[in-house]
Amino acid sequence: MRTLGTLVLSSRPLSWINTAFPFGLAYYVLTERVDQVLVVGFVFFLIPYNLLMYGINDVFDYESDLRNPRKGGVEGALLPPALHRITLITSVLVPLPFLVLLVMWGSFSASAVLALSLFFVIAYSAKGVRFKEIPFLDSMTSSAHFVMPAVYAIVFVGEGVSSLELLLLTSFFFWGMASHAFGAVQDVVADRHAGVGSIATVVGAKGTVRFAAVLYVLAGGALLFTPWPLPLIAPVALLYLATISPWWNVSDEAAEEANRGWKWFLLLNFVAGAVVVLVLFEWWQVNS
Repeated sequence: MRTLGTLVLSSRPLSWINTAFPFGLAYYVLTERVDQVLVVGFVFFLIPYNLLMYGINDVFDYESDLRNPRKGGVEGALLPPALHRITLITSVLVPLPFLVLLVMWGSFSASAVLALSLFFVIAYSAKGVRFKEIPFLDSMTSSAHFVMPAVYAIVFVGEGVSSLELLLLTSFFFWGMASHAFGAVQDVVADRHAGVGSIATVVGAKGTVRFAAVLYVLAGGALLFTPWPLPLIAPVALLYLATISPWWNVSDEAAEEANRGWKWFLLLNFVAGAVVVLVLFEWWQVNS
């Protein structure tokens, strides 16, 4: 039971909804039905997908996590070496039944998008690839973790990506990059001591915070070019900007203090999600 609890903690339960929600919302809005694909896909992106993503991350980031005071709680498990093997095995085996069903039900194009999604999940942390240690590519790959479930839903239902969907996905992608970049700030000291690279260790804490701010502005700005009432989502970007603004001039030595802003960010995701649902469903009702 202790091992199971550690594995659950490793999968970041607070972040489960961030990957399942984009798939479920996109699929339901496009199909207007609740069916086996929605249920299986939602559960897959809710738990197995996150277990694979963060389980691999916690195994290969162990040396950095040892030096990171925020690890060992809701922000990530500190996996002892004795659990590394079982974590990797479980992370791979749990998604398999879901993947078999989704591949059986989906088209070749949908399966290709799903495979690309899994590649990004593995390539981010796995030894020998480690996209997370390539500045800017780390933020792009991390953002893809959240955007790809929505892309998968769009391709699965067999519709081409419309200009509106592309604009929404672009906004979402900028948001994901910004969130990853700001999240990397708090780990600058631990990552440098462990010899782990990231956008924040290369650009510096202050520069990374400012980079994240620009991306949040771009995310909100893109929504202003969508049809009414979708622009009502744009002001959410201001909340994220307010959350990271206290660390506009943060030094690398004080970067760990940005964890206070990151904790607000975790709560803000639920607020942003609620706004997106309400506004998107209002737009859907008007245009259905």
